[in-house]
Amino acid sequence: MSFDFDREIPRDGTASVKHDGRASYFGTADIAPLWVADMDFAAPEAVTQALEQRAAHPVYGYTLHPDSLFEALTGWLKQRHGWEVRREWIMMCPGVVPSLHAAVMAFAQPGEGVIVQPPVYFPFFSCVTNTGRSLVLNPLRPENGRYTIDLAHLEQCAAAGARLLLLCSPHNPVGRVWGRDELQGVLAIARRHKLMVLSDEIHADLIYPGNRHTALATLAGDMDSVITAVAPSKTFNIPGLGLSALVVPNAGHRAALHKVFDLFHVSTSNPFSIAAFEAAYRGGEPWLDSLLNYLDATRNAVKSFLLENIPAIRLIEPEGTYLLWLDCRALGMDDKELKRFFVYQSKVGMNPGTVFGAGGNGFMRMNIGTPRHIVMQALQRIGQALASR
Repeated sequence: MSFDFDREIPRDGTASVKHDGRASYFGTADIAPLWVADMDFAAPEAVTQALEQRAAHPVYGYTLHPDSLFEALTGWLKQRHGWEVRREWIMMCPGVVPSLHAAVMAFAQPGEGVIVQPPVYFPFFSCVTNTGRSLVLNPLRPENGRYTIDLAHLEQCAAAGARLLLLCSPHNPVGRVWGRDELQGVLAIARRHKLMVLSDEIHADLIYPGNRHTALATLAGDMDSVITAVAPSKTFNIPGLGLSALVVPNAGHRAALHKVFDLFHVSTSNPFSIAAFEAAYRGGEPWLDSLLNYLDATRNAVKSFLLENIPAIRLIEPEGTYLLWLDCRALGMDDKELKRFFVYQSKVGMNPGTVFGAGGNGFMRMNIGTPRHIVMQALQRIGQALASR
């Protein structure tokens, strides 16, 4: 099967945050939108067909989670990741960010420590600070153009009494796909200090050749406290439909999470999100395999372009995700200057590294989930703007 990822699909006027939100975020709409982490590609045909079929039924009432929904998810996790998940472990949730908040509220009391590993997706910080918990930073360690987990410092954080670790796996924005040894190290620390781990694995299906994602829970034993966030949102480009899942093997942990979610009074049973969720996992695999080849070629094209034309911007080569972490420190600009340069001179809209916390200064995050020619045009504009300075 062939899929046309080079086709431009106009998104202006669709209430798209990534496109229609440019002016409010950057101060101008005249930029290439390479920021918000959704893709500009059409979702798999299996998804659009399922949505059309559901829309054709003219009653959109309260909706159950059907058995087939759970079967689609467990089948995908087994086939794609070798992970045997029982149905009773699965909690449907209204998105991963609400799930982060629920986990923090369920497993850490106000004032207790929650470990976050910056630079990292910014809701990891806000779900701690907004709920009155104590933010404990375990910064990633850059080594030879690649990031690693500082396990010795993580041990110190856990020993000091932190209750919960929020693990981003694969990691947004640095693109690491954590190895088995690294994950085993995290689990060993968690065991020694009775540390709960919530592993956000929503990018788990977006892995580049030569790398393999390992679900943390597949390495855990019965006595380990591991909860996993999964979703089809990033994989199949349906984040706006807002349905995710938590895999929670421990019944007591499920009860604690249900208690928090009950406080939110937020439904997870949207008839359209359920139809898309199931259809994506059942029929989206050929689309995903083609997408991964396309993203890999774009990643390699960006790497080559920067090396040949803008060596002062260094790509931290990602092992997963469609997000690139660009080291711009050699440009000699502070963060305010970087923002002005990219927005007003290059006309390229990216996420500044500063929003990802410690270690983000001098970096930018670029989203390559868009037709390749748009990415390459943006890079050319950056090169031309640098040449004219």
